[in-house]
Amino acid sequence: MKKHLNQYQVVIVNLDPTIGSEIKKTRPCVIISPDEMNRPLQTVIIAPITSKSKEYPTRVKINFQGNENWVVLDQIRTIHKRRITRSLETLSDEEVISIKNVIKETLVD
Repeated sequence: MKKHLNQYQVVIVNLDPTIGSEIKKTRPCVIISPDEMNRPLQTVIIAPITSKSKEYPTRVKINFQGNENWVVLDQIRTIHKRRITRSLETLSDEEVISIKNVIKETLVD
């Protein structure tokens, strides 16, 4: 499982335990760390996916498994690869561009 984890791939992650308003439970997440980091490190940077969200500027609408979902870029976090239970699909080019734009606008001056 730990091999072939790629940037913008959707994976199932066990996010528990959490504190406060952090997104919890086992859920799909998008790997946002670059492949150059994903290969050698035991950790990856992810953003959770949720099916319920308002249109916040830090959330990107995606089509995941035939349904409207949101990548929650205000809840980015680093996890150990052992939290990943399964690998799924990769996001579309359009979804990747939207995520990159929101990350740049949110985190880069």
